[in-house]
Amino acid sequence: CEHCGWNNTEIQSAGRIQDQGVCYTLTVRGLEDMNREVVKTDSATTRIPELDFEIPAFSQKGALTTIEGLINRAISGLEQDQPTQKASEEAISERIDEFIVKLKELKQVASPFTLIIDDPSGNSFVENPHAPQKDDSLVITHYSQTVQQDKMLGLQAEGQEEKLEEEDLRNEVLQFNTNCPECNAPAQTNMKLVQIPHFKEVIIMATICENCGHRTNEVKSGGAVEPLGTKITLHITDPSDMARDILKSETCSVEIPELEFELGMAVLGGKFTTLEGLLKDIRELVTKNPFTLGDSSSPGQSEKLQEFSQKLDQIIEGHIKAHFIMNDPAGNSYLQNIYIPDDDPEMKVEHYKRTFDQNEELGLNDMRTEGYESGLSPLR
Repeated sequence: CEHCGWNNTEIQSAGRIQDQGVCYTLTVRGLEDMNREVVKTDSATTRIPELDFEIPAFSQKGALTTIEGLINRAISGLEQDQPTQKASEEAISERIDEFIVKLKELKQVASPFTLIIDDPSGNSFVENPHAPQKDDSLVITHYSQTVQQDKMLGLQAEGQEEKLEEEDLRNEVLQFNTNCPECNAPAQTNMKLVQIPHFKEVIIMATICENCGHRTNEVKSGGAVEPLGTKITLHITDPSDMARDILKSETCSVEIPELEFELGMAVLGGKFTTLEGLLKDIRELVTKNPFTLGDSSSPGQSEKLQEFSQKLDQIIEGHIKAHFIMNDPAGNSYLQNIYIPDDDPEMKVEHYKRTFDQNEELGLNDMRTEGYESGLSPLR
């Protein structure tokens, strides 16, 4: 408002609730980090561990703001009831005043602090100013929502139970009704169990919208987590490499060292496509980010993204040689060896023992596979 100066940047998500929740952990080291753009939805929880401070989910409206804006919003929320609080509970009011001073000191970034935004709807966002390069200060973790989080988001009714039925899916294409993620028109998703030669079984889910033509396919692993993680390194030397079949699971990260590019776990989901198809999906993901287009982008950032897109196109066309690295701690990703049954001279497959952190991310550290039934003890 031009007259009184009141402003409102509240937002409501226009998209669907994502298949996985997302948690952004940002280490704020300088004043430039305070200017990072942030999308915080209603369902996101914000935490600052150093102050033992938390803004619970659904306690504020969603907002498009910056890190500094988030802190200012928290300060305003604490200050608005202080006059009433001082009259009734003076001791509590003094403690709130002390805490407000600590929040204001945070904005000066005298020492690094951690900001965590945890959103089970998967629709929050924290800007990476170094895109498409990796941001060392920002850790993005995707996770499956719990039953409690599903209920909080209104995805599951109270007392609802899942009924599991055993069926032979090998020779049957299952169909179920859904809505198009682009235009929200009714659509159908086809699901099929597929055996990949020289690998394992996977579940392919494909959706085609007859209204807008949107197509999507997603791959879920049909087997268990492998005992060892897998790292596949392909040296792209010829345009024919683009036709190699590739299975990228949800737990697989992708790296292209020549472009200083890294794609984290769960980004793009699981995919069964060709190398060319995956590289084009990566290009679309990076270049169509709304925070890198229009008024919110800086000239330098736009030039970097344009250069990245051009180099990626040259790799796809075979003009530039590059290394393509897939790292899957669960061991459920695959890249076609076109020389089978002989070894591929341009491809290196390594199996490695997972670290504790990787097992933690896969949920394996707390998994009990023995003695979990009542009255049974683990077999030694």
